[in-house]
Amino acid sequence: MEHLPVEVIGNILAHLSAARDVMVASGVCRKWRTACRKHLHSLSFNSDDFPRDMTTRQLEIVITQTIFQTMGLQCLSIHIDRTHEFSAAPVIAWLMYTRETLRSLSYNVRTNPNVNILEKCGRQKLEVLDLDHNTITGVEPSYQRFTCLKSLSLRHVSISALDLSLLVAACPKIESLALDFLEVVTSDPQSTMELTSHTLKSLFAKSVGVDKIILDTDNLEVLNLNALNLDLFELIGKGTLKHLKIDDVSVTHMDIGESTDHLEVVDVSNFTIVRPKLYSMISRASNLRMLRFWGVVFDDDDEIVDSETIAVSFPLLRHLSLSYELRDGLLHYSLQGSSPLDNVSVLELGWTVISEHFGPWVFGMIERCPNLKKLVIHGVLSEAKTREERQMLASFTSFIVCLMRKYVHVDVQFEYE
Repeated sequence: MEHLPVEVIGNILAHLSAARDVMVASGVCRKWRTACRKHLHSLSFNSDDFPRDMTTRQLEIVITQTIFQTMGLQCLSIHIDRTHEFSAAPVIAWLMYTRETLRSLSYNVRTNPNVNILEKCGRQKLEVLDLDHNTITGVEPSYQRFTCLKSLSLRHVSISALDLSLLVAACPKIESLALDFLEVVTSDPQSTMELTSHTLKSLFAKSVGVDKIILDTDNLEVLNLNALNLDLFELIGKGTLKHLKIDDVSVTHMDIGESTDHLEVVDVSNFTIVRPKLYSMISRASNLRMLRFWGVVFDDDDEIVDSETIAVSFPLLRHLSLSYELRDGLLHYSLQGSSPLDNVSVLELGWTVISEHFGPWVFGMIERCPNLKKLVIHGVLSEAKTREERQMLASFTSFIVCLMRKYVHVDVQFEYE
């Protein structure tokens, strides 16, 4: 090892990021310390990696010493348990020391007073910013400008709707935006979040405390909405959306634009919408490759979707996932018409409450898929089953055994919860 060039040791250290490992490596010898200083580009601090009896002051010292041993640090991750409250001075020192070379910052540190991350890292070369448990106030786009930032993630962050809008506008190259458990500070009882970006390609929004979301972007390709209760969601753009995922969302009015020509994936579960009709929004997505409707019950009688409608609307569909849903005795995704699902190779079918009609429905769906290769059955098994439920489950098991004998080329899998 003593004959290894410093550059080679540097390449070895490049695979390390955890500060605990870096500290051990730097203690090997002088050459390794030199390699750590000159060739280490990534550091990750997590309070779980250190002894639990380590005090806050000791943690501050260890992080400070380790960071100041490096030169040209590009990726820095600091996640400290909320039981520790750091002084603002050392945290500011870390950011000031690294900000000229830093490309990626993941930050979750409780300080007193609060450290303005935007002020310390603005106008630099930062490309990825991940803030957790932080407060953002008084965004100044002219000063706190992130000219290189491509990915922004805010988790458990408190920020006003105006400041969020200004922050996104201060990132002229942003491509990915993730908002997770966002506390939107507002005095308006009808809070609206308006975001405008001509470079944004991906938006993830979960548990965002607003009533209305208006998104104006020309290049959005991925939209993921989770755990939201909205009066309005409106997407203004040029119809570039490719991937739409909605889970546990209730919305009064939703508009994703008239053009859905580029949609390839639609994954919808536990979704409630008042207007317009959900299916009508995606029915013209003729390039759709994957469709998932799970736990979705359409409110209007004229919007019950059957296999014929799916086959005609989405001729290129390869992956289809449907849950067995009954409303007033009427089956959603019923077996109407005779058009085959020629390109479907993966079929996922499931139930929440098992019915004697589930088996025949599965058989009918398989018959519509002449090129099927994989079938996944999802089911919910309650701990306390009635005699009728046990009999239906037994009958379904026998039915599936017969089905597997007939379709020996199909890989059948089961997932129960």
